[in-house]
Amino acid sequence: MNDHAINAIRGAMNKASGRNFEELIEASNEHYRMLGRAEISKTPEPMKPIKSCGKGRFVACFEKRAQPDFKGVIAGGRTVCFEAKHTDQEHIFQSVVNTEQTISLNRHMKLGAECFVLVSFGFYEFFRIPWGVWVNMKTIYGHKYITPKEAYQYKILLKNGVLDYLKAEDINT
Repeated sequence: MNDHAINAIRGAMNKASGRNFEELIEASNEHYRMLGRAEISKTPEPMKPIKSCGKGRFVACFEKRAQPDFKGVIAGGRTVCFEAKHTDQEHIFQSVVNTEQTISLNRHMKLGAECFVLVSFGFYEFFRIPWGVWVNMKTIYGHKYITPKEAYQYKILLKNGVLDYLKAEDINT
């Protein structure tokens, strides 16, 4: 198998893992919604239709780079805005959050929103890394990536199919 084919397979696997992680988060969001703890939704990707294929189908392209993956409100009125990232590696680079997402998360944080990056390491360990820690990795850890060992204090649990990413102090009920 050539390098191009290997990279294509690796890319498809990464995309599927990211989609699975977002589905886990959406299931957790539904749990929080049912309990009245939060109303959080996936941010839709902005697309521009290019060509109609009939019957409601079309060819489209993304208009601009993505916003943070999830936005909503926590009981008590506080806004929440976060990015979700999955890796099968032993570390995750700060650069996986793109420039537009960084700008948006910075703006939300300045306005008082609860901002963070939810990270899955191999669907085995999960972390809620505060945005202030994420953007200051180089200063805090000496490099622009984080390992599960370094992120230990931000570990969250997967309980009964729910990713327990909302902390008690987030909820003002």
